Amino acid sequence: MRTRAFSRSSISSCALALCAPLFPLLLAACPLSPSSGAKLQEAASEMNVNTRFGRMEMAVEKIAPKERDDWAKRHKGWGGRIRIADTEMAGTRLTSESEADVTVRVAWYRQDEQELRTTTVKQKWKDVNGEWKMIGEARLDGDVGLLGEPPAVGAAPAPSVTAPRAQFPTVRIGNDAED
Repeated sequence: MRTRAFSRSSISSCALALCAPLFPLLLAACPLSPSSGAKLQEAASEMNVNTRFGRMEMAVEKIAPKERDDWAKRHKGWGGRIRIADTEMAGTRLTSESEADVTVRVAWYRQDEQELRTTTVKQKWKDVNGEWKMIGEARLDGDVGLLGEPPAVGAAPAPSVTAPRAQFPTVRIGNDAED
């Protein structure tokens, strides 16, 4: 009687071929859900990107229903007289299991001034039935006016659009006597 010897590589490849179909089942049995902090960062990032690009109807979905009217009043100039140049999430901090603070730096300018300004905003977020919603925001630092506040007392008035532009005198290099 003759026995057939199998090499280690053939046994390994056979075992791999038999077990390979089981890998998707193992992965499906253990779904990895994102952490609460990861969900918060995703929600805050999505809301702030949508406001940056003027997609207010999408951004408002991340605002708590009780806060939506006040939020809309604070942001009514965005996309019109106030233009957002950039937003950057500067920090995220869970203050409890269901509440958090998100710090956002916003680069913006008034349409009539064209002067780049920066304001740091502190947003309050709350986990409501597994979904993070913004429940409030306030200016933390930087330029006033982004959230609908009146300009600071003693602030310089906006430059006039019809003001003459500065013209520097023409300077000629060389000797005029050779002409």
